[in-house]
Amino acid sequence: MEGGGDVGRGWVGYGKNMDCARLWLGLLMPAVAALDFSYHHQPEMEAFLKNVAQNYSSITHLHSIGKSVQGRNLWVLVVGRSPREHRIGIPEFKYVANMHGDEAVGRELLLHLIEYLVTRDGRDPEITNLINSTRIHIMPSMNPDGFEAVVKPDCFYNDGRDNSNLYDLNRNFPDAFELNNVTRQPETVAVMKWLTTETFVLSANLHGGALVASYPFDNGVPATGTLYSRSLTPDDDVFQYLANTYASRNPDMKRNSCRIKTGFSNGIVNGYSWYPLKGGMQDYNYIWAQCFEITLELSCCKYPRKEKLPSFWKDNKDSLIEYIKQVHIGVKGQVFDQNETPLSNVTVEVQDRKHICPYRTNKFGEYYLLLLPGSYVIEVTVPGHDPHLTKVTIPPKSQNFSALKKDILLPFRGQLDHITESNPLCPRIPLYSELQGHSAATKPSLFLFLVILFHILFK
Repeated sequence: MEGGGDVGRGWVGYGKNMDCARLWLGLLMPAVAALDFSYHHQPEMEAFLKNVAQNYSSITHLHSIGKSVQGRNLWVLVVGRSPREHRIGIPEFKYVANMHGDEAVGRELLLHLIEYLVTRDGRDPEITNLINSTRIHIMPSMNPDGFEAVVKPDCFYNDGRDNSNLYDLNRNFPDAFELNNVTRQPETVAVMKWLTTETFVLSANLHGGALVASYPFDNGVPATGTLYSRSLTPDDDVFQYLANTYASRNPDMKRNSCRIKTGFSNGIVNGYSWYPLKGGMQDYNYIWAQCFEITLELSCCKYPRKEKLPSFWKDNKDSLIEYIKQVHIGVKGQVFDQNETPLSNVTVEVQDRKHICPYRTNKFGEYYLLLLPGSYVIEVTVPGHDPHLTKVTIPPKSQNFSALKKDILLPFRGQLDHITESNPLCPRIPLYSELQGHSAATKPSLFLFLVILFHILFK
């Protein structure tokens, strides 16, 4: 949609003839040698990823976002109809695994997911439509050094949990609730830079050691509900829906089949309610990268025997696919000035669920808001102008791998070049700590209070 048209529809709706042609083409596509169910060390993983990138070059792009402490590449494979660059109207999705090096199941599941996607493009209509309409980024290992450091795999603890500098990468990000004065590690810095290069909308990071889908916040203050032993985002309804989307399709996760019982309800839990965590990646994604991320704990045992891997793939395959599809819920579009010029870096928020770091349009003037069906008021804010309000109604059923399309035309003349300079992005400091000094701010809002009361009474 370089000129403002609906690229989401353009990419998905090639028409029946084109769909049939692609299905026939899929039958002629090269095949990657079947990936075995075992643990793949860095050389084997790299060989597999490079083979996929070579044999499926039209729909994949392999690149490294940086290097680990010991110099190993942090590989990301992109799958999509335009794998090398963002296209307007096509949302960006990502999976990240093996953040803790000894939690190995997610690493292998993502390799099998890659194989599943590329070998079914053009053969399976659902996967073909997903690739048509989504740009999917897959990082099998964020902590390759940790994975290689595991000598004798154990279910509960291994030396490879941390990176080579002995830092827990899921405690290494800036925190919005309290100062996290730790040395940023190369792997963390690489991910933080990566998040600035793409307009990620939805994400999940894959862990092990429990069976649950955990959603933000992981940390909190009284203003987010910690007095009630939980910490809720303004988008709590969406996060619970996302977590349930994954857990409900994984039978073991839904019934929490681990021996150690934790009281998870239907396989989901608020992160802070489970245990508070400072410097986590999912909170960082949500607050500073405008990306909804949840944490998926996929196995009771952190590093199970390889013979168990086929059953993990069977239990998680449908959930992995269905979760990607959720990047298409809600509303998306572009913000234009009166001359139909896309406006970047303008604030686009939903009334009654504003973020502490306001969500803004990207360089193409795009916005993506994940919302459940219902009626909402979108508020677009440009410095020096009154807020522009737009009503939208999200239908009960998503529109064939596309969020509701709603472009917004502002009654202003000319491109607003001053927006970027006068309205800088949020600093990476404890933003929520500012609320602590104001007694009114530390009290939950009426909406938040009602949500918390509902959880207490009906959980």
